[in-house]
Amino acid sequence: MARDLKFTRNIGIAAHIDAGKTTTTERILFYTGVSHKIGEVHDGASTMDWMEQEAERGITITSAATTCEWKFPIENGQPTPDTKGYHFNIIDTPGHVDFTVEVNRSLRVLDGLVFLFSAVDGVEPQSETNWRLADNYKVPRIGFVNKMDRQGSNFLAVCQQVKDMLKSNAVPIVLNIGDEADFKGIVDLVKNRAIVWHDDNFGSTFDIVDIPEDLKEEAAMLRAKLIEEVAAYDENLLEKFMEDEDSITEEEVHAALRAAVMDMSIIPMVCGSAFKNKGVQFLLDAVCRYLPSPTDKEAIIGTDPDTGEEIARKPDVKEPFSALAFKIATDPFVGRLAFFRAYSGRLDAGSYVLNNRSGKKERISRIYQMHSNKQNAIDFIEAGDIGAAVGFKDIKTGDTLSAEKAPIVLESMDFPDPVIGIAVEPKTKGDVDKLGMALAKLAEEDPTFTVKTDEASGQTVISGMGELHLDIIVDRLKREFKVEVNQGQPQVEYKEAITAAAEHREVYKKQSGGRGKFADIVFKMEPAEEGTQGLVFESVIKGGNVPKEFVPSVEKGFKEAMKNGPLAGYEMDSMKVTLTDGSFHPVDSDQLSFELAAKLGYKAAAKAAKAKIMEPMMKLEVLTPEENMGDIVGDLNRRRGQVNDMSDRSGSKVVKAIVPLSEMFGYVTALRTLSSGRATSTMEFSHYAETPSNISEEVIANAKG
Repeated sequence: MARDLKFTRNIGIAAHIDAGKTTTTERILFYTGVSHKIGEVHDGASTMDWMEQEAERGITITSAATTCEWKFPIENGQPTPDTKGYHFNIIDTPGHVDFTVEVNRSLRVLDGLVFLFSAVDGVEPQSETNWRLADNYKVPRIGFVNKMDRQGSNFLAVCQQVKDMLKSNAVPIVLNIGDEADFKGIVDLVKNRAIVWHDDNFGSTFDIVDIPEDLKEEAAMLRAKLIEEVAAYDENLLEKFMEDEDSITEEEVHAALRAAVMDMSIIPMVCGSAFKNKGVQFLLDAVCRYLPSPTDKEAIIGTDPDTGEEIARKPDVKEPFSALAFKIATDPFVGRLAFFRAYSGRLDAGSYVLNNRSGKKERISRIYQMHSNKQNAIDFIEAGDIGAAVGFKDIKTGDTLSAEKAPIVLESMDFPDPVIGIAVEPKTKGDVDKLGMALAKLAEEDPTFTVKTDEASGQTVISGMGELHLDIIVDRLKREFKVEVNQGQPQVEYKEAITAAAEHREVYKKQSGGRGKFADIVFKMEPAEEGTQGLVFESVIKGGNVPKEFVPSVEKGFKEAMKNGPLAGYEMDSMKVTLTDGSFHPVDSDQLSFELAAKLGYKAAAKAAKAKIMEPMMKLEVLTPEENMGDIVGDLNRRRGQVNDMSDRSGSKVVKAIVPLSEMFGYVTALRTLSSGRATSTMEFSHYAETPSNISEEVIANAKG
């Protein structure tokens, strides 16, 4: 069935942990008729949190995709001549910092975002992280202030926080009628009327009423502010606004708001209480009205893998097929699924696509539309849609799939490096192979989870984004793969870096009867420019002192050597090497000799280049009652923390600090003790910083021990 792309919306729901994303998604599924009963997170019965661990912990771990239809516009509960069926692809993302990767990859393929805030807590640390990610991928968004029924809720205060803390132009387009337990409806500032929901039948019906007397003045003021913002964005409306602001029609406000949202100049703010079934239908209308359809983006830009030239693909069925695989998941019934977003063209089930990373053909035997962890098979998928493919051999997160005769590489995704690792071994010897296969599958699904074997001890070390992340992985090994493991103490993923420039000559010579080995290189080793990743390699050799064919081997040697730092064997993230001179032997020199010379030279020169151990620093935010603040700050100082901000939020004190991860194991328990269980904290990775010398010595001694 061909759909008009104008009426498709690919949206995500993102927020800090516990702002009510999954509850909001459950309501959307209920109102759009996909599910006939509402699943609650706290009962462990929600549709989108289908993993056992999600039901038990009441948190979202993997992003779940679903599709639904919404009829819009509906006036007074009845379709109008313009009513259309809007097709939604919705991705419900996790809020916990350990699973930021899920938000990252979802945002990459979405056209719009519903950003949730708790009406009580406002902008929280993870809101800031996800907001930056959305800015990074230029995703237009609507703000939904949820939990208006909760004590301490304040819609306009949250709008102000979004403006100040997230540096964005948040403009309320509604005003709440009542708050806390009395929250019953909203004033629609564009239409200048009020909506009051019925408490029975799950808020499916509502009355349209006049604006309550006590809110008329405030509503008029907010409406004037909204019209002013819209007029400031749209020059045509500005003239009208100057002459007579009442002459601006409702349609004109909607059109200008839509353009401003796409341009990310205005963030419309709405409010409601998903748990109490209020405000969700209005949110769906706002998504149809203001968030972009796939056709609103002119074209997606990629590069030709052969020539490196830019290519544009329009969101059109007639264009050659192109798609981005943004997630790999394993399903017990259908096997490995690759979630992908189709940007152009059409793909039929059973046909072939080209994987531009591997350069190989892949047969997509079946295509599904996803509904949480259930699949509906479809015959084909077209531009602008999101689906899941089955039957492929080798597709990874971030791969571009395209028509065989029209290769294109779309911009891939960057994922943060893991910061914490634990050693694992199977409880029974017979499970060794099983564990290897299970870890490989999990690493394929999750780009922020890595598995490596420690060369010194022979142990398998798994690394991830935090203690909860690894906890879930170990839990999944047990439940999904039936492998029980013993685990070691969590270890910090240190890195190494050089801090000065050093010049060095390395001569590698081996004579052992017959042909020998010979390589001689002179190079300068120095820190790379800030923000650079990996090895920056340059050769400035004049003449043929080192033949051209050996230069790539020198680069390869340095690249390989960076995996094992000179001090304690930790990876080095970046450095610059300039090859300045050298010599060779016409018979004894070969590529391997030069590669080995580079590896040996790296170890020798790194000492002179003042190699240092770097440790992961975390951004910590603690919400605490005032009377415990002194103890908490004192404890952070003992943990080598730097407190950089103290402020107030809804009657509590907020302490922000930068702390080394190595000092933070078991912090949640310590915090509970210090505050009699009243303080809460959130922590996320910030950056790598040089480790103090006494701790460096300890790290090096442990690595060698």
